[in-house]
Amino acid sequence: MFLERFIQYIQYEKRYSPHTVSAYQSDLDQFFKFLKDQDPDLTQPTEISYHHIRNWMVHLMADVTARSVNRKIATLRKYFKFLLREGLITNNPTSKIQSPKTVKHLPVVVEDVKLSALLNDAEVFSDDFEGTRDKLVMETLFGTGIRLAELVTLKEQDVSIYEGTIKVLGKRNKERIIPINHELKILLGKYLDLKKSEVFHNNSVTLLVTNKGADVYPKFIYLIVQKYLSYISTQEKRSPHVLRHTFATSLLNRGADLNAIKELLGHANLSATQVYTHNSVERLKSIYKLAHPKA
Repeated sequence: MFLERFIQYIQYEKRYSPHTVSAYQSDLDQFFKFLKDQDPDLTQPTEISYHHIRNWMVHLMADVTARSVNRKIATLRKYFKFLLREGLITNNPTSKIQSPKTVKHLPVVVEDVKLSALLNDAEVFSDDFEGTRDKLVMETLFGTGIRLAELVTLKEQDVSIYEGTIKVLGKRNKERIIPINHELKILLGKYLDLKKSEVFHNNSVTLLVTNKGADVYPKFIYLIVQKYLSYISTQEKRSPHVLRHTFATSLLNRGADLNAIKELLGHANLSATQVYTHNSVERLKSIYKLAHPKA
């Protein structure tokens, strides 16, 4: 089915991140397994029709959300578009596929005033390596708006305390430079000093490490964020992405230009950033209801 050829294309030509490549691989593996179960004689991509894809969508909708189905269909669109470009098929079976409608949710945020108070509370984070690292995780996510995947891959060399910036490798291996605030610069210096003083068996160049000196991983960061956000929020969603949303919403509420926020977040299109304007509108509505005599 030319799967390996497609994976090499998105990995080396399109330069998709390892996480994205893995997701595409998983989606296509699921799709081909479904095809094999439904029609064992089907062996060529030219034999795949619109009906095969529709049947897979129906199969998926029984177990996963419309949003997940749309992501998997996007994978198929990219795959068949590649096959069409390479001359391996003459018709794209996804051309008539209509994606299921999804409910649009506003980004979940926490109150930045409460978050700032938490980060400034001397009793919340200990002064040892673990406490300093945990605070650095929270401060970096809230202070820069970077993604979880970007945080865990940050290297020490990506940080310039002197210039007050960090270099982030985002989606599709696109680099961007993000400024860091004064408090974060001081915290980074303190953390790096503590990291050097720890007697780790492996001297990792990755910025953030566990208590044993191993590279951090997504679940490790997620648990840190969940722990500290539980101090100030009872909302169900308390993930690293909530801090990214809070970063963007806070900037927008304080008059930051939408295009500047787009660049800081590493969004490819402005439409992805515009979702945060809805949060600001909702905030204005709540202020209006409280302040206007006829509201």
